[in-house]
Amino acid sequence: MSQLPRLFDPAQIARNLQRRPASDNFVLDLVLDDLADRLGAHMRAFSRAVLIGPDADRLPKTLHTGTGPVNLSVVEALSGTEFPDVPEGPHDLIISLLHLQAVDDVPGHLARLRAQLAPDGLLMAAFIGGESLTELREAFLSADLAISGGASARIAPMVQVRDAGALLQRAGFALPVADVETHVVRYGNPFALMAELKALGAANPLVDRPRRFATRTLLAAAAEAYAQKDADADGRIRATLEIVWIAGWVPHESQQKPLRPGSAKVSMTQMLGDKS
Repeated sequence: MSQLPRLFDPAQIARNLQRRPASDNFVLDLVLDDLADRLGAHMRAFSRAVLIGPDADRLPKTLHTGTGPVNLSVVEALSGTEFPDVPEGPHDLIISLLHLQAVDDVPGHLARLRAQLAPDGLLMAAFIGGESLTELREAFLSADLAISGGASARIAPMVQVRDAGALLQRAGFALPVADVETHVVRYGNPFALMAELKALGAANPLVDRPRRFATRTLLAAAAEAYAQKDADADGRIRATLEIVWIAGWVPHESQQKPLRPGSAKVSMTQMLGDKS
């Protein structure tokens, strides 16, 4: 069996996180607020729940469903190894936050999470989506082409929401759901965006990243291209942040199933009436 190509460098991701200054992570705050709303809509109890994500010390130990509190085992992710050290299952709930965007084999990773879940167990995951930082990606592409005549891998590829549900199905989950939350964040200039990405530990995590620091000439050209295309009237620039959410259940006989073709008791003609 051929080995999957390595896109991400886990050791580099760990170094990025270790070097960042202590500061608020507004992306994690957005995701945690959204998670509280999404989990709160579930009218069931989860007694064996795991929460996986970076910044384990900032992750909650308790969340709530519509029926009451859920106590969580918190597991650190993005620590230099691709699969987190999940406690031995089976669990009835696993939540993964801001980890899947730096995983090479996403279907395989989801399948390993599924193996840790009990029948009728729920997986919820949030990750950075494919339309994130498109403005910065295009600005660096324009600058690279203008200065060196070629393109370099400076922004990591990310999963599109249209593909997310299929990934759950490939991993063996039932009732897959995928949706996206899109945010537009504004900055005084492109350099302020780049500085915040570094502060978030989001520097280039690719194995095939350029090994030299970007030159002042390249950064200036990228900033100019960014401002020309994606600046507002007040001079501030826009940056797209897309958070993809997926959810799927381990198959169980109690779950609803689609009807077999031709098994409906009422025909479409009866529902719509005779239009002839």
